[in-house]
Amino acid sequence: MTPDRPDPDALLAQLQQEAARAHRGRLKVFFGAAAGVGKTCAMLEAGRAQRDAGVDVLVGLVETHGRSETARLASQLPRLPVRRVPYRGTELKEFDLDAALARKPQLILVDELAHSNAPGSRHLKRWQDVDELLDAGIDVYTTLNVQHLESLNDVVGRITGVRVSETLPDWVFAEADEVELIDLPVDELLTRLAEGKVYLAEQAERAASHFFRKGNLIALRELALRRTAARVDEEMHDYRRRAAIGDVWQVAERLVVAVGDADGERLVRAGKRLAEALRAQWWAVHVETPRGRADAVGAAMKLAESLGAQVATLAGQDVAAELVNFARSRNAARLVLGQARARRRSWRRAPLAERIAQLADDVDLTLIAKTARENAALSALLAASRDYLGLEHRDATRRRRRGTLAWGLGLPVAVTALAWPLRGLTEPINLIMVYLLVVVIAAYRYGHGAALLASLASVAAFDFFFVPPHLTFAVSDTQYLFTFAVMLGVALTISRLTADVRRQARLAGFRERRTALMYELVRALLAEDDEDGVIRAAVRRLNEHQQAQAVVLLPDGDGRLAHPGGDGVAGSLHGADLGVAQWVFERGEAAGLGTATLPGADALYLPLSGAEATLGVLAVRPKGGDSLTLPEERRLLDAFAAQLALALERVRLARDNETVRVAAHGEKLRNSLLTSISHDLRSPLAGIVGAASTLAERELPADQRRQLAEGIEAEALRMTRLVGSVLDMARLEAGAMPLAPEWLPIEEAFGAAVHALGPRLARHPLAIRLPDGLPLVYADSRLLERVLVNLLENAVKYTPPGSALTLSAEVDAAGATLFVDDSGPGLAVPDPDSLFEKFARARPEDNAGGVGLGLAICRAIVEAHGGTIRACRRAEGGARFAVFLPSPGAPPTVEGEAKP
Repeated sequence: MTPDRPDPDALLAQLQQEAARAHRGRLKVFFGAAAGVGKTCAMLEAGRAQRDAGVDVLVGLVETHGRSETARLASQLPRLPVRRVPYRGTELKEFDLDAALARKPQLILVDELAHSNAPGSRHLKRWQDVDELLDAGIDVYTTLNVQHLESLNDVVGRITGVRVSETLPDWVFAEADEVELIDLPVDELLTRLAEGKVYLAEQAERAASHFFRKGNLIALRELALRRTAARVDEEMHDYRRRAAIGDVWQVAERLVVAVGDADGERLVRAGKRLAEALRAQWWAVHVETPRGRADAVGAAMKLAESLGAQVATLAGQDVAAELVNFARSRNAARLVLGQARARRRSWRRAPLAERIAQLADDVDLTLIAKTARENAALSALLAASRDYLGLEHRDATRRRRRGTLAWGLGLPVAVTALAWPLRGLTEPINLIMVYLLVVVIAAYRYGHGAALLASLASVAAFDFFFVPPHLTFAVSDTQYLFTFAVMLGVALTISRLTADVRRQARLAGFRERRTALMYELVRALLAEDDEDGVIRAAVRRLNEHQQAQAVVLLPDGDGRLAHPGGDGVAGSLHGADLGVAQWVFERGEAAGLGTATLPGADALYLPLSGAEATLGVLAVRPKGGDSLTLPEERRLLDAFAAQLALALERVRLARDNETVRVAAHGEKLRNSLLTSISHDLRSPLAGIVGAASTLAERELPADQRRQLAEGIEAEALRMTRLVGSVLDMARLEAGAMPLAPEWLPIEEAFGAAVHALGPRLARHPLAIRLPDGLPLVYADSRLLERVLVNLLENAVKYTPPGSALTLSAEVDAAGATLFVDDSGPGLAVPDPDSLFEKFARARPEDNAGGVGLGLAICRAIVEAHGGTIRACRRAEGGARFAVFLPSPGAPPTVEGEAKP
């Protein structure tokens, strides 16, 4: 892809976005700092211009606030009748969304986008009405004041002392297709207010003494201008992305401070001063190269972040190219660099500033002069980071460097000693290849310095020992001079590339280790389902992978942090400072080791910030405390703390959700029980009371007294069954109803159930169909009878008189299946299995008695036997209930029994 050609992926995304918006209306917002600047008039003038151009324009709603000029402009356009809503003894005039959708003009004008609709409206806010109009393909013009943006609500409240209640989300404003700023000088606005052109006289006087003070209006005007400028800036960035424009457009001051391996803090401070002087947005950027020192910039990047810069760490081979690309991506026209000293200028590569100037003539360079002496803090920082990326203390570094240089010299010497006996027996080119191999080994194993020394030593050894005349640096054949030059060039190139690859591999290894650590942490935290498990997993991972002691401090009921009980897991941090931890918990800011707050503490204290509050504090004491000054280590711990907070919040939410679920389930059961029992107890009690009072108060014939007594008995039995069902359900759930299974004939179980129901089956033809030779079934005879009685009673209750009932069974090696069929209207619920829930009824609206526990009791009994029960609709009509009871083995055979 060429620089002036758009990115195909970005172009495709743009086309998809435009296609999605093709059928949606366009939104134009007339934006202002305060009421009275002329937003509504500007909207009406724009609407009139569209009408004159042939567009179908309709005024949906305009708030004139008594302004004659606004009313006059509104009267010149067709107007939609308002919707009148009665509210607390008055009548509110609201926008009629349904009428607007039915009318469907090309363009509709709707004033005051942030307005709250009257109670009972379809939407709570007018911007939601406008969004529906846009979805219908209608263009909308509307008005908005800056104080109504949600993100600025608190800012405006602090400035003006008035908290605006009507706000809208910022994304509504951001997604507007066009924003037109309607601006008016503050003095002119105050004059209009005094002349009564903004509010009526009484309202104007009150507004002038409160919201419309001059200082407030100046601040609001600046907010409106800045917000509009930010939107225009975003539109410019979007256009530059779509048009693939890489050059910087210097429309606003933005600067990038390039933080290098030295003098980083001084560059950051200079960049901060320059940004303040230019009132510019600024970034602090470090390019991490294979030859760079990531440990040398930690303090500088932390300082930049504390001074308000946006911090970024880039990776790449070419520092100049990375900085230029970053500046262009942010449309920053100024780069701040440290000035290179003359002694550091290399014949191999031009200084950074020159390379940037060659790459980008649209970026201004600001060079900050270096001081005569090195920053003492930088030296301390380099000394403190010996454990990071294999870097040691300065003294150790010198010893290691001397060792690598010795290897760089020793390897060519060793090869020379081995190859000396072979002189004259092999071609010189073969020896050159061996020496180049030595250079590669030195570069890969010992770094660039050793490789450089090995390159020079290899060329010298080859000349001295293997080029005639031998044992002298004189060269008899001038072609060997060219050989030496090529050999040295190839050796130096190979050494540089190999050292760079080695460094990149080490950096990639450290990044992979950090990624693997985060992956293992997330996986370990997701595997835990309680707080103790989450905390133990986090402390264990920190100890195993970071060699750090850690402890998680959680608040008690009074909001005070306390040490966890017990010894904790291996690697726990004991003796964490609760004072520092409490400060972090209350303010939600990190403190302790490696920070600017309480840096004397021996551990780093990080807040575990949840979505709504701080959950606790993570205290970490690394093996090498100074490593916390490095940005990579600190970012890793911050990410670690964030994942731990998410895991703790997940566990707490799951626990709270389970508590709420159990409470809701209990409340549902309680309400269902009370509702059902109150109805089903009240009816029989009313019958009993009525019959008993009649018997007590009147002299009745014997047959009437007998009927009343039978009625009392029937209702009492009904209440007994009701209470028995509730008690049986409670005993079954509590496991207080033990099983006494035995082998029994199926026909005996059917006969007992039919006998128990007695007269209640009189109006339903009953058939029992059992094949000959059925084996026995293994069950508790009393509970199995209860299951069959409940199923038959349920069929009698929900089928009309005359409906046929059928009892049948099938037996195989797995067990016996008992069927209860009816020919009634069938099941009235979409999910038949829901009938077995407690208090579930097929038709709650009818007058059939019961509390909905019969089928639930059946399921509990069958499942206690290890079986299953299910319901289904019969193809020929009616319902079928199937009870499966597993068989523990081969049943004994029953011979000579007659079928009923």
